[in-house]
Amino acid sequence: MNLELFTLQGNTNGSILNWSTYIKQFGQYLKLERSLAQNSIDAYLRDIEKLHQFIELSGSKSKPLKITTKELQKFIHYINELGMSAYSQARILSGVKAFFKYLAFEELIDNNPAVHLEGPKIGRKLPDTLEYNDIIKLFDAIDLSSPEGARNRAMLETLYSSGLRVSELVDLRLSNVYFDIGFLRVLGKGNKERLVPIGRDAMKFLKIYVDEVRVHGPVQKSFENYVFLNRRGRKLTRVMIFLVIKGLAEKIGLKKTISPHTFRHSFATHLIEGGADLRAVQEMLGHASITTTEIYTHLDRDYLRQVIQEFHPRA
Repeated sequence: MNLELFTLQGNTNGSILNWSTYIKQFGQYLKLERSLAQNSIDAYLRDIEKLHQFIELSGSKSKPLKITTKELQKFIHYINELGMSAYSQARILSGVKAFFKYLAFEELIDNNPAVHLEGPKIGRKLPDTLEYNDIIKLFDAIDLSSPEGARNRAMLETLYSSGLRVSELVDLRLSNVYFDIGFLRVLGKGNKERLVPIGRDAMKFLKIYVDEVRVHGPVQKSFENYVFLNRRGRKLTRVMIFLVIKGLAEKIGLKKTISPHTFRHSFATHLIEGGADLRAVQEMLGHASITTTEIYTHLDRDYLRQVIQEFHPRA
C-alpha cells in the first residue's frame, strides 16, 4: 500500500478526504508507478475532475470512497446526452475505471463501483457531433457575396459559438445583442433568460450582417427587433435554418445527418473535450439541471467569457 496515502487516511481518523486530494494522489500514482507521459496524466485527471463536477452538480455529497455504481452510470449517461463522441465517452470511461481501480489497488475501497461499468446504451439516436474541421468546411462553403450568405454565416457562427437552440436563434432580438461586452441575452425554455458569451469570430460576422447587410433589406412591421430575417423582412423559421444547413452539408459532401442541434452538441462537446468546466457549459446551454435534481448555477459572467476564450475553437 502507498504509505503516504495510508498516513493521510489515518490522520483523518477514518474520515474521507476531499476530491482534490485523491485526484492529486492518483496523478502521482500514474506518474511514479505507471510512468505515464504528462499529457496522458493530465487527460486522466481532467476526466476525473469532470466526474467530480458532475457529482457536485447533481446534488450528491459523495466523496470518492463512497461513490456508487448508480452514480457512475448517471455520469456516463450525462456525457452521452451532451452528444460527446463515442471516442470521447470511451476515453472518459477508461479514466474513471482507472481511478477506481487505483483506489482498490491502494485498498482504500473494498468494492470497486466501476468494475462492471459499461458505456451508455443509447435509447435514441443523437445528432452527430461535427469535428471542428467539418464546421470550418461548412462555414467556408457559404457564399458571402450575397445578403443571404452573410446572414447564414452570422447565423451558423452564432449557433456554434454560443450553443443556442434553434428556437433561441430565430427569436434572438437586436436589443439582446450586447456587442460592447460580447454577450447575448437568450430567452430559453420556460421563458427563462440567460446571458451567454459569444466568440470573437461569431461577433465579427454578426456585426457585419447587422450593420452592413440587414440595414439594407426590407423589414416588415413587428419584425424590426428580430436579428435574422428572410428576404421578405420576416423572422426566419426553424425549417429554413434546417434547409440552409442541409444545403451546405450537401455542398461539401458531408455524409453525416446534421441539424441546428448538431451545432449545439458540437459546442458543448468541443468545450468539454477542451477542458471546460461542466458547470460553465451547463450554464451556457441553459440546462436548469444536470440530472433530475434541479441545481441552478449562476456563474460569474467574466468566468463564462474566459471559458469561451480559453476553450472554444472559434474564440
